[in-house]
Amino acid sequence: MFDNLTERLTLSLKKIRGQGRLTEANIQDTLREVRMALLEADVALPVVKDFIEQVKTRALGQDVQGSLSPGQSFIKIVNEELISVMGKANEKLNLATQPPAVILMAGLQGAGKTTTVAKLAKYLKESERRSVVVASADVYRPAAIEQLKTLAGEVGADFFPSEATQAPLEIAKAALEYTRKRYKDVLILDTAGRLHVDEAMMQEIQELHREIQPIETLFVVDAMTGQDAANTAKSFGDALPLTGVVLTKTDGDARGGAALSVRHITGKPIKFLGVGEKTTALEKFHPDRIASRILGMGDVLSLIEDAERTIDKAKAEKLVKKIQKGASFNLNDYYDQLQQLKNMGGITAMMDKLPGMGNVPQHVKEQVNDDAWKRQIVIIESMTLKERRDPDLINTSRKERIAKGSGSDMQDVNKMLKQFDQMQKMMKKFKKGNLMNMMRGAGGNIARGMNFRGV
Repeated sequence: MFDNLTERLTLSLKKIRGQGRLTEANIQDTLREVRMALLEADVALPVVKDFIEQVKTRALGQDVQGSLSPGQSFIKIVNEELISVMGKANEKLNLATQPPAVILMAGLQGAGKTTTVAKLAKYLKESERRSVVVASADVYRPAAIEQLKTLAGEVGADFFPSEATQAPLEIAKAALEYTRKRYKDVLILDTAGRLHVDEAMMQEIQELHREIQPIETLFVVDAMTGQDAANTAKSFGDALPLTGVVLTKTDGDARGGAALSVRHITGKPIKFLGVGEKTTALEKFHPDRIASRILGMGDVLSLIEDAERTIDKAKAEKLVKKIQKGASFNLNDYYDQLQQLKNMGGITAMMDKLPGMGNVPQHVKEQVNDDAWKRQIVIIESMTLKERRDPDLINTSRKERIAKGSGSDMQDVNKMLKQFDQMQKMMKKFKKGNLMNMMRGAGGNIARGMNFRGV
């Protein structure tokens, strides 16, 4: 997400860094380039106009601090205005009501509502420690109810059964009664995808809303539709009292126009980002962190949160004790590290959160994918237990067998062993290290090595 915008803005802002003072003349070209970068990112025109005007007013006013160079102050202003456009701070779900708190999900067909219901249920269970019931009032899409049932099983949420022959309002009322009787904290109600121009369907969801009085009404929208996402959200907001927006498929959106347009156009906060297909791929929307990503400064806090959430702490503690006792870091340990990286969504999911990514050329980023570490996993799986425990056993003939067994070639095996050797050396430095620092360092080392060193 934001790849193209980050690259354009990074290049534009470089030109202003060395300025001795900010004048209308020397910021004019930069502002023009920033404006073009935002328009090319499919940010809505009214948002771009207001943003540029605000930056210009502040840059030429009294906002240039004495402790910063004028160029640094300009970048600080751009950063602060990006945050302002997106909402200043993360807005949490409002669950402050007599249980159960009802969350109604609305949106277009194909936006990913049902998957988002499961992701949200998992988030509420694990991060908010809430008991959750999910129910589907989508009686129009074939297998929608069955899909939610399967996903509920995956995330451990209580599923309320419904039938396609039932009326959506009937399902909603029964699901609410079911949730109350079982003293559950939250009911998440999935609804059918609908167009804002479909009057009958809009009346149906309005009636649903009136009857069950949800405390949160979230609009789920595909980020890849750009500023259209904001316009569609506004249309729904005119018909329903939306409390927030969930942007889905942001991992496939290189522009970022939706994230920068939604709050300004709708007045509603973005509460979550869908960052992949897995049920763990849901992130809280933090405007300050997103602004940092857009300007190529990374998002270390979110990266740390990913690590905290996904790292197998029992395995990690075991590895720490092993390293601290002076035992050798072997290929079984390295295999576990690769699996941890997989749990964090892989390298591509981490890329825009790594500081300095704005300085990496776009064509280099486009060459990066998760195939390298996946190939390494397969290579290690083709080794014997003895080879994993004692990598020194791996001679040329063993390499040939491993390459053949994993569908790789000798070069791939050698690259993997070279990467392992680098990791082994790094682990020796962590004998007195903190558990999470050690695991984050290991993940970062894998990512850096595979991203840009051709491993």
